[in-house]
Amino acid sequence: MVNIGQCIKTEMQRQERTVSWLARKLNCTRAAVYRLYNKNSIDTALLAQISVILNRNFFRELDEDTALLLHQ
Repeated sequence: MVNIGQCIKTEMQRQERTVSWLARKLNCTRAAVYRLYNKNSIDTALLAQISVILNRNFFRELDEDTALLLHQ
């Protein structure tokens, strides 16, 4: 199962973005971003917002993971 928080963290590192940067973009605290990194699931509206901010479709990763689970 995809850990969406870890996927976001990995993408942030790939783009060399800071926690403070994402917190500003999301209008939240750095602590909230760190908590987000530890989540296995998040609200779809928030995931859509993060996808736009990071220019990466995280829904596609979830879809691919679901497809794999369905074919087991």
